Amino acid sequence: MTVKAETRPALKIACVQFEPVIGDVAGNLAAMEERIRAAHREGAAVIVLPELADSGYVFNDIEEVGRLAAPIPEGKSSRHLIALAQELRLHIVSGLAERDGESFYNSAILCGPQGYIGKFRKLHLWNREKLFFEPGNLGLPVFDTGIGKIGMAICYDGWFPEIFRQMALKGAEIVCIPTNWVPMPGQDRSVEPMANILHKAAAHSNAIYIACADRIGVERGQPFIGASLIIGPTGQPIAGPAGYDTEEILSATISLGDLKTSRTLSERNDVIGDRRPDVYG
Repeated sequence: MTVKAETRPALKIACVQFEPVIGDVAGNLAAMEERIRAAHREGAAVIVLPELADSGYVFNDIEEVGRLAAPIPEGKSSRHLIALAQELRLHIVSGLAERDGESFYNSAILCGPQGYIGKFRKLHLWNREKLFFEPGNLGLPVFDTGIGKIGMAICYDGWFPEIFRQMALKGAEIVCIPTNWVPMPGQDRSVEPMANILHKAAAHSNAIYIACADRIGVERGQPFIGASLIIGPTGQPIAGPAGYDTEEILSATISLGDLKTSRTLSERNDVIGDRRPDVYG
């Protein structure tokens, strides 16, 4: 069986790899805006930034989180990014520290030319995040943006293949991953990071685009690995991985009309259609 690609306009997606500064929301927003504008000048229609890009990551205590976190979409960081998305007529996904009443979430915002679209709250908390944040309670929303169906996940969420399968079944075409990947125990820097391997496998097994924007630097003794990348629906990187220690803006032009053909692995095999939910749910 031959599956024809849909005719849909190509679009450019960009991942911003940079080094946020813990506690400096104003400075981080300025750095984010500078890089968003640079990616926009190169034609990006979707821009992804790292996890907790506005606040930094390694918090000393819950009081520090409380000083830095803000509501989504009403807070300073959200309003700044929403205004940029509207001005530049593009879509932005960024990790933000979110306050909701007396609770805090490691979250991501999606905004576009029309303003605020939605948010995601990290489901799987890593290490000391459990001291500060509540587990996500919004599920796995997929947003139809007009340019494509976008899902979000954050960092350690990517270690759980169910995340990508559920979003793919909901129609996600692009999954944006704000992340702060740290070195895995015992992993040599000379070999490919496990994070990259996991996300390439997820892109292939679900025939979706995945865009991972990591941070760099060492914050309060914690190193981050960089290695941001954009992966096509065959599981192969189409931009990156970026370096371990370099600030970079990765970009790739993608065609969402190719997704149906990517799911057809052979004349008789479809990576989504061949599922056996009668066996595994």
